[in-house]
Amino acid sequence: MRLEILKDEEAMSRRAAEVIARAVREKPDLVLGLATGGTPVGTYRELVRLYREGRIDFARVTTFNLDEYVGLEPHDPRSYHAYMEEHLFRHVNLRPEATHLPDGWAEDLEAECRRYEALIEAAGGIDLQLLGIGRDGHIGFNEPGARWEQGTRVVRLKPETRQDNARYFGGVLEAVPERAISMGIRTIMHARRLLLLAAGPHKAEIVRRAIEGPVSRHVPASILQLHPDALVLLDECAASQLTRARALARRQEQASG
Repeated sequence: MRLEILKDEEAMSRRAAEVIARAVREKPDLVLGLATGGTPVGTYRELVRLYREGRIDFARVTTFNLDEYVGLEPHDPRSYHAYMEEHLFRHVNLRPEATHLPDGWAEDLEAECRRYEALIEAAGGIDLQLLGIGRDGHIGFNEPGARWEQGTRVVRLKPETRQDNARYFGGVLEAVPERAISMGIRTIMHARRLLLLAAGPHKAEIVRRAIEGPVSRHVPASILQLHPDALVLLDECAASQLTRARALARRQEQASG
């Protein structure tokens, strides 16, 4: 696991977009895993800017999102389908048929999970997976206690996660779906490269536990310590409780400089 600490969330977003843009330039047919929530918004804004400046071309890129709520139609403005359209898809030259999200409206959810896994496999696997981290350490919707060996599946969201996401549902907890389809830990860990983002003081404690604590199912993001190519980008606030990792990041920066 490599760590970079940027001065603020804007700088973190720019750096994340640079990492993704470089990956696309090196492999124009990149299979890119995408995330939703508040943290990646700045990264998507930067990717749109780079596209408009002619510095990234999505024409051959294929995307797979981490998750989608069960029970929301793709055109529901609260769905992750709508989120991706708003923040990225409609602003760049991604082919609509090359953008994939789980179908939370599917009649047979278990079959949909199998279909999604098969699509990822048919694409050759994910080259670069973008991730955020929840305040309880979840990645995708893999909540504390999730098993490492699970693939895409239906998950039941914990009350804390639904409370955190209520802001996207008018602040009404009861409006937040209780279930979602999510890539599992196994699917995420099979990605060739991982890019984890975290910003803000509210993420500092869980970042410390994920990066400096033991690898534990109680903190799903801690499994990323075992990935052979994981880059963590933090702003100063999210990195504020780190000790060993911060010192190591400084030594790595000095060595590369």
